[in-house]
Amino acid sequence: MSTAYQSSSRKSWRLATGFAFAALACAILLGGVSAWLLGSVAIAGLSAAAFTFNFHIPAAFIRLFAVGRTAARYGERLTGHKAALADQVSRRVGLFDAMAAAPAVRRAGWQLGDDARLADYLDDVEDLDFARLRAGLPALTLAFGIAVLIAGSAVLAPLSLLPISLLLLATLFAGSRVAKAGAMAWEQTRSLRRGGASRLGAAMASAIPLKAEGAWGRECADALAAFSRADGALLALRRLQATLDMIGAAFGPVAGVSVMAAAWHAGRQGTELLAPLLLAFSWLALGEAINGASRMLVAVLRRNAARAEIGQWTHGSAADRRESAPDGIRPGLLRHGALQRRAPDGRAIGMPISLILARGQPTVLVGASGSGKTSLLKQIAGWIGDDAFAAGDRILSASERRALVALVLHDAVVLEDTIRANLFAGDVSDAALWRALEAVEMDGRIREAGGLDAWVRQDRFSLGEVQRINLARAWLSSQPLVLLDEPTEHLDDAQGERVLGRLLARFSDRIVVVSSHRATPLRDTHVIELQP
Repeated sequence: MSTAYQSSSRKSWRLATGFAFAALACAILLGGVSAWLLGSVAIAGLSAAAFTFNFHIPAAFIRLFAVGRTAARYGERLTGHKAALADQVSRRVGLFDAMAAAPAVRRAGWQLGDDARLADYLDDVEDLDFARLRAGLPALTLAFGIAVLIAGSAVLAPLSLLPISLLLLATLFAGSRVAKAGAMAWEQTRSLRRGGASRLGAAMASAIPLKAEGAWGRECADALAAFSRADGALLALRRLQATLDMIGAAFGPVAGVSVMAAAWHAGRQGTELLAPLLLAFSWLALGEAINGASRMLVAVLRRNAARAEIGQWTHGSAADRRESAPDGIRPGLLRHGALQRRAPDGRAIGMPISLILARGQPTVLVGASGSGKTSLLKQIAGWIGDDAFAAGDRILSASERRALVALVLHDAVVLEDTIRANLFAGDVSDAALWRALEAVEMDGRIREAGGLDAWVRQDRFSLGEVQRINLARAWLSSQPLVLLDEPTEHLDDAQGERVLGRLLARFSDRIVVVSSHRATPLRDTHVIELQP
């Protein structure tokens, strides 16, 4: 992330913090000044001071604090979400890159592994992205408010510190129980749900043989039982949260009553009670923030669980990239004398083959569905196996090739985002983006959709249009090794030949490997026929 972007994120967080403190201060002062005004009016009404009492000034302050609290809360939401979204930009690219490089994903059947694991990963990323907004900022302002009011209580009503301290200890004890139980509950819930989903999916896929054996109902019941146990673990956590919420709800009223009782016990009467009254209602106003303590704690638990889970993806792969990323390598030749082809699960496929991939002469892998074309592309790219390829006078490992390759798989996806974001080339000019779309004959369709900044979804495009957006991403890549998995799928013959011809002409200075169901009519290509 650029320095300017980091500076903008820090500025947004500072603004959000300032707004949060302003909202808390206005809320406390609103409650305190309101109680002070009511008390003052009551006292003045018993004497001649009622004829000279000026209630306009405190009433104006009450309105000011009410408006200020509302405005500060909106400001906190706007700037806080802006800062959190800015942090997402800096974090998510690295996280998804690390996930894609993780060994478990390289063995999976598609780019990002199974969909259940991907859903968990997306939830984890969101928990990390918003932890500061949901837990860090509220906890900071709450701690500051408690410290200020404890200091005020020590000055105005020292005896009130005893029940307030007991309440704080009870809150910390309940919070500790929620933290311990919550950490186990999140881990147990995720494990049970993942296992239940896997078992239910397997049962659905094998419905016919399981029904024939009379075992389908039992398998489904066992899978759903795992979901029930997961819900039970969460229910136990919710009950502990309810205990913490109950203490939090009682905190403000008990602290307020304690302050007034301590002041009365100290012999204060009449106007001497106005300052303790302001403090007591300030505690009452702070109690609203204390009620959110359990939600803050759960947000912290989710953040910690997400950090641990994502750490399993990122730790090894990040170190791997740091150690083995090539420095400006643009190989002119890649070769392997006897490459044993492998399936995503590591099974050997067919006999070993000899590969010589040369710059300027595209290699076409031809074979029927199931012959292992996509797996071989992933193997060349370093996503399957740990094979080493010779590149001139050096050997390129799987991790080194992953840093050099643009692997464009045929199962393309259009993200629910803008066209610009879907092209994955944020530092490229608009003119270059339009040239890429024109090369794949999608420029007219994108103009109809609203241009580069139009918001799109997968269902707005046909399979052929999605494929051409996928190929536009390849066009914009600068990697020296380009692997195209069935690039003409879903395109008619004439259009597929035109688009592929433009792509190969653009990649004439790179190593290109193309998979196809049939041999391409383009000249100067090296064809390798694959058998299952």
